[in-house]
Amino acid sequence: MACAFNFIGTHSNSEFMIQPIPTSGNAAAFRARGPMTAEDYFNVLVPAVTSLAERINEINFLLVMDTEIKSFASAHWMEDAILGLKNLGRWNRAALVTDSDAAISFTNALTDLVPGQFKGFKKEAFEEAMLWVQTGESR
Repeated sequence: MACAFNFIGTHSNSEFMIQPIPTSGNAAAFRARGPMTAEDYFNVLVPAVTSLAERINEINFLLVMDTEIKSFASAHWMEDAILGLKNLGRWNRAALVTDSDAAISFTNALTDLVPGQFKGFKKEAFEEAMLWVQTGESR
């Protein structure tokens, strides 16, 4: 399955549009502030997720979308990325925080496609999403 997000916004090659969010140490959390590119993915997300998996032997992940999702579209780099992380086999919990109902539905459907639990959350539920990713608990 290939899926990627096309984001509205501009991208500066000198600055990643993906910014880390502090966590308790058992999760990797990020905020997307602009168009996510393969460069962002492979230089920011993959090293953090790989390091987390090596350190705690599972992946707890949160991504906040502070940019509009224009559409879902096929992209080879995202297909490779999903397959690469899927093969880690250590997904535990992953959350996408966005106001896009389509992205939330897609995220919720991932539970049936890859190992682990995947949930989409609205932006006003950020704290609930972070709690769930770090502890597995819901409010």
